[in-house]
Amino acid sequence: MFMICSILFLVVVLVRPMNLVHNERTKLTATLFNAFAAALIATGLIAPVAAVAYGISELRIGAAYTAALLLVCGSGGAVLHWIGRAVLGSLRE
Repeated sequence: MFMICSILFLVVVLVRPMNLVHNERTKLTATLFNAFAAALIATGLIAPVAAVAYGISELRIGAAYTAALLLVCGSGGAVLHWIGRAVLGSLRE
């Protein structure tokens, strides 16, 4: 009986904190991917559009280059965001 109680104690007390540590690390990793996604979208998608819209940019680049930049940064940010969401799928109960 003592052996069963000891095993249950170890499972409840020792395994649960490991799940908590794993979950916190998983959430931190997902946050990292989401922060990179937000930074990529802000610098490669929002900033060039705002610079052109307000006439701030003195650098003259072609429309094809601008479109490619917007496409790459926008899709890259979306991919990083979805990777962050996929990482959250490994949370434990």
